[in-house]
Amino acid sequence: MKKVTIYALSTCLWCRKTKKFFEDKKVPFEAVDYDKQDENRQSEMLAEMKRSGCSGAFPFTRIGDACVQGYDPGEFERLLEKK
Repeated sequence: MKKVTIYALSTCLWCRKTKKFFEDKKVPFEAVDYDKQDENRQSEMLAEMKRSGCSGAFPFTRIGDACVQGYDPGEFERLLEKK
């Protein structure tokens, strides 16, 4: 199974919906709340988003090597199924 990491904001509705999607599908994931990280870690997270082709909006979800920005269940499903 592909590794899933969700970069989120602790107060973001769409971020919570993204986490719930993976919980409901019983897909293990790591969740990191951007707003609860120190300044250095926030800079690292933004750099990773930009390297992956995302603009820095939340939620930012990595599924394997792919990047999904925002809450997009269809794209989550497609990337989880893709070999």
